Amino acid sequence: MIIWLSSYPKSGNTLVRSLLSAYLFTEDGKFNFESLKNISLFPDITFFEKLGVNVESDDEVLKNYIRAQEEINKNNYKAITFLKTHSTLHSINNHKFTNYKNTHGVIYIVRDPRNVVTSYANHNQITIEQAAEAIKSFKVLGGVKNSKIAADRGKTHVGSWSSHYNVWKEFKKTNRYLLVKYEDLISDTKTQFLRMLNFIYTLGNAKHNIDQEKLNNAINTTTFENLQNMEKSMPFHEAKKINNKYVTFFKYGPKNDWKQILSSKISQNLELEFSTEMKELGYL
Repeated sequence: MIIWLSSYPKSGNTLVRSLLSAYLFTEDGKFNFESLKNISLFPDITFFEKLGVNVESDDEVLKNYIRAQEEINKNNYKAITFLKTHSTLHSINNHKFTNYKNTHGVIYIVRDPRNVVTSYANHNQITIEQAAEAIKSFKVLGGVKNSKIAADRGKTHVGSWSSHYNVWKEFKKTNRYLLVKYEDLISDTKTQFLRMLNFIYTLGNAKHNIDQEKLNNAINTTTFENLQNMEKSMPFHEAKKINNKYVTFFKYGPKNDWKQILSSKISQNLELEFSTEMKELGYL
């Protein structure tokens, strides 16, 4: 069954996947970029190509979201499959993103939108002003037909920062939802990591003993400084390439402080736009 690792872009999804992939998919818990490939992106266009779907048609891909997930679960019926997504849970053209039958659970990662803006601007090489407007509107990412990267060829219907956060709370109704705040993950990584592992094992009704050595190795090898150093020695496969040059993926991390970067006009505008959600999350 599928456990979604869902977030709005630039909210800490990579850190969550790094921790989980290091602990669950390596022998010693020591992180490496290759281990991340155990957690695929959905909707990755390759899922639909395997089904013979006309991937040139966005509507045909949307129509087959559930079918693709059924195929994933059929092929991995005894195991949990982790899938990263930035997709909204909203129905697009009357096509649902997922359903209760195919979803085992959701780990939802959220981040203060004022800090999302700065990372979003760097990742897409746009201005802070453009990024601030972007996260307020319904966005569609990808759709680069000639890209050599499968993840970029498919479209991801993201929504706005607030709509994305709100719609994924649907799974709270069935106690299959865990909210992880990026800020808490940074300030107390071990506690939040254990919350995620316990959530995963509880969903599967599995008895488990935490391997403390692997846990510590996963935490120590996924510090932002270590990820930065790894990226300096080898390109990170998820980094965006603009004008044949990789954009630094691990640039700000915990040092990303909107108070030092955003103008008061932009921060106040975001606080007004997202006031309900930011108060609910304790950001205001």
